[in-house]
Parts: sequence; structure tokens; C-alpha cells
Amino acid sequence: MQILTPHVYWAQRHGEIYLRVDLSDAKNLDISLQENNTLQFRAQGHGAKGDNEYEFSLEFLEPVRPEINHKSTQRQVVIKIKKQEERWWDRLTLQGKKPLFLAPDFDRWLDESDAEMELQAKEEKINKISVESRVRKDPYLGLKKGYLFMYNLVQFLGFSWIFVNMTVRLFILGQDSFYDTFHTTADMMYFCQMMAVLEVINPLLGLVKTGFFPAMIQVAGRNVILFVIFGSLEEMQNKPVVFFVFYLWSTIEIFRYPFYMLACISTEWKLLTWLRYSLWIPLYPLGVVAEAVAVIQSLPIFDETRLFSFPLPALLGHSFSFSYTLQLYLVLMFLGLFVNFRHLYKQRTRRYRSRKRKVQ
Repeated sequence: MQILTPHVYWAQRHGEIYLRVDLSDAKNLDISLQENNTLQFRAQGHGAKGDNEYEFSLEFLEPVRPEINHKSTQRQVVIKIKKQEERWWDRLTLQGKKPLFLAPDFDRWLDESDAEMELQAKEEKINKISVESRVRKDPYLGLKKGYLFMYNLVQFLGFSWIFVNMTVRLFILGQDSFYDTFHTTADMMYFCQMMAVLEVINPLLGLVKTGFFPAMIQVAGRNVILFVIFGSLEEMQNKPVVFFVFYLWSTIEIFRYPFYMLACISTEWKLLTWLRYSLWIPLYPLGVVAEAVAVIQSLPIFDETRLFSFPLPALLGHSFSFSYTLQLYLVLMFLGLFVNFRHLYKQRTRRYRSRKRKVQ
């Protein structure tokens, strides 16, 4: 039987050499490392010249470790050898001229710089695992995630009920639904906004990483509109602005809460992530504008009813109208819009940068 040389493909990393022998259905494998740092390969199988016995030898450029890992499949034989020292070789063999049967394995091939980046990524991953193993695990982590999951689920269901109720009534009654929005959805909105106070408490307890002040600005602002403007003034409860405020709030929240809910179980839906970080860009400013309209419409009512007015000494006048406080609140409202918009935009930017790094 004629002895032939198979096609051999090679690639390297700083610490390893990969050889792929183009020999299918290999039998009687004999792979060894000789004392002169030469790899000796002999096997019977189907190669470029059909079923024959194939063999080759390679004297490596630098010393390698004696352990040889190999795996034979129906299509090829894969050999992995560790270098004695982790360094990049200029070539595979000691002899300057490359053997005719040897060629680069482009499926594994990396330049030195690419291999260094791969090695660095592996080291960073190992270091991260090492650090995580040293960090003390929170024994209450499961309980915290369970609480946050249930909170976000309840809020999602509440705002979904408001959104669906208002949408159905809009399609059935048209513009007439604008005037009784408060009476049909106020109880659920009261419940959701009182629950939202927990979003101010959660950062203080370290349950979430979001900031305390952005959460406080949003929750306090909404509760002023809901409880002070709409809840205390019957004249405001039949105005169309209630519809637009409630509809914009619920539209934002039916995407925000399920996003956080899924984050509690380390799950992500790309479409939901995009909606959560994109819809607020037009909806959040529109919501603030609708709230500002509600405040402006309430000013003459507070002046007329003197509700929440502060009594003053006789020399200064009868009372200080609550409408002056609301005018100051209008200024603070748009300042809060700037603060929250900036905070949310930074969140969006960090999120997409993080996803881009993972893809790379």
C-alpha cells in the first residue's frame, strides 16, 4: 500500500497550536511527539488520494509540551498541542521553507493582534468570574427580585386596565369619552399612583439602581396633578385634559413596567426594549405639556374658590392664593422635565452602548 501525505491545516494562539488533518474515517491512529520536538502522524483513512495509509512529520519552531490532544471525526482529525512558552511564533516549523502539504486553517486563523484581543477577553472573563465568586451573595436576592417582579406586574396590570378602558370608550363614544374619563378610571389611577410611591422608597433601600431624585420628581409631579388638581377640584374632573394626561401616562407605563418585570428574571425582548427606550422621547414631554395645561386651567378655579389658600395678617391682605404656588410649580415642572429627560436619555445611551459591546 502506497504511503502518502495528507493535507494539513494549522493555526495558533499564544499558548496553543491547532492542526486539522484532512483525513476522513481515520483508523489505526498513531500520533506522537519525538525527542527532537517533531510531531509524527500516521493513520489509515480516506484522503486526497483515496483510501491509503497517510503520514507526515513536523519539527516545530520552538519546544512544545508532550501532551497531545486529538479528536477523530468522520471528516477529519483535529490535533491540539500546547506551547512550552506562551508567545507568538513567526512560523510553525523549524525549517524556513513551508512543507507543501501544510496550509493555514482560515477557519481558526487570527493575526497576532486579534489573538491578543481574544486572550485579553478570556482573561477579563476569568477575572470577572473570580471577582463574582469572592463577592458575598445576597441571601435575600430571590426575595427582592420576587417583590420587584410582583410590584411591576401589578402596576402593569393596573395601567393596562386604564389604557384598554380609555381606548375602548374612545372608539365607542368618540370625543364624548373625554368628559367622563376621571369618573371611570380615577379609582384605578389613584391605586397605581399610590403604589408608585414605592419607586421612591426602593432606591433608598438599595433594591434598584435607579436614582432617588428622578423617581421622586416624577412620582411627586404626577401625584400633585392627580390628587391636588383633579382630585380636589370637581370643576377639573370633566375637562378633556384629564383624558390626555391619563392616556399619556398609561401609554408610557404599559411598556415601562413589563420591561422592568422581565429584567427581574433576566429576560429581554428586543422589541419591548426598543419601545421602552424610544416611546418616552415624544410621550414624556407631551405628558408634561398636558400636565401644564391642567395646572393652567386650574389657576382661576383656585383663585375663585380660595381652596388651599394661606391666611395672611390683615396688613398684608386676606390670604395668599394657592394659584401662586401652582405658578411656581409650573416652573419647577419644566425644570423636572429637563432633569428627568436627561436622566432617561443617559439610561437609553448606556443601554445601547452595552448591547453594542455584547454584539462585538
